[in-house]
Amino acid sequence: MGESSLVTAPSSLAVSRSEHGHRITEKLKRELGPVVVDLLGDSTVLEIMLNPDGRLWVEHFGEPMRIVGEMHRAQAESLMGTVASTLNTQITALNPILECELPIDGSRFEALIPPVVSGPTFTIRKKATRVFTLDEYVAHNIMTATQAAVIRQAVIAKRNILVVGGTGTGKTTLTNAIIHCMSTDAPDDRLAIIEDTGELQCSSQNVVTMRAVDHVDMTRLLKATMRLRPDRILVGEVRDGAALALLKAWNTGHPGGAATVHANSAPAGLIRMEQLVAEATQAPMHSLIAEAINLIVSIEKVANVGRRVNEVVEVTGYDGRQYLTEPIA
Repeated sequence: MGESSLVTAPSSLAVSRSEHGHRITEKLKRELGPVVVDLLGDSTVLEIMLNPDGRLWVEHFGEPMRIVGEMHRAQAESLMGTVASTLNTQITALNPILECELPIDGSRFEALIPPVVSGPTFTIRKKATRVFTLDEYVAHNIMTATQAAVIRQAVIAKRNILVVGGTGTGKTTLTNAIIHCMSTDAPDDRLAIIEDTGELQCSSQNVVTMRAVDHVDMTRLLKATMRLRPDRILVGEVRDGAALALLKAWNTGHPGGAATVHANSAPAGLIRMEQLVAEATQAPMHSLIAEAINLIVSIEKVANVGRRVNEVVEVTGYDGRQYLTEPIA
């Protein structure tokens, strides 16, 4: 039998699916328009936003948001309908919110239509195509050289880092910079990454990335992670009682990790962790929190300026009444 006889022609079903996927991609690009498509291809873009008034806004790394154009209502509605169709669902007045990943590149897509807003609205949080380093954060005046040095030293010393900030402050992008530091300063470490959306980026050779799904939550993945022999455990965003499993993992032979949580300051980050732990147990866990979290990095949005790391705080303990912390940068 000749070698050529071993080549199998692609099935008509596979070809059909490929053609369908190509048509959907081209349709989405037309509906997004050239301005948004170009922005999706720009590695410095963090978020693209359409407001109800039809104006498009963009945020580049290290810069404040600015208007870049407009999108007509009909075009926006068609785009949302196409995205919804790829998920075999619909966005309607009875189901006016669509949360998913943009089929083109996996960016996070949040869309709303009337009656919850006055006009079609969406935010595209770009999936990272490149990682900004701590040095770049310093160069763009997002953090000081001292703050970068403290974070880098914490990584080298295998201290656990909690990144806190409000919605849209850039916690994930900053965490990617910290992971990059791990990859360069501790290249032999085995990393385990757990998240519910694919946003964390890691260039380490020895890494296992897991995603929580409806029937397998973060708590279960954290328990499974313990058997994967990680040197460092990282969580994209701590949302619920999984916080307790993470703190226990960090505290039982797996230091040097990182995680993010929604909070507006370093002290608020510790309170938020208390609230999340309380979803798993009513037992006081202040000492565990203080022992497991070594460094808190807080990032915020500053009007007309952009994002800034406003504090880096060391957690030194819990005295029975309050957390003992020390601002160090």
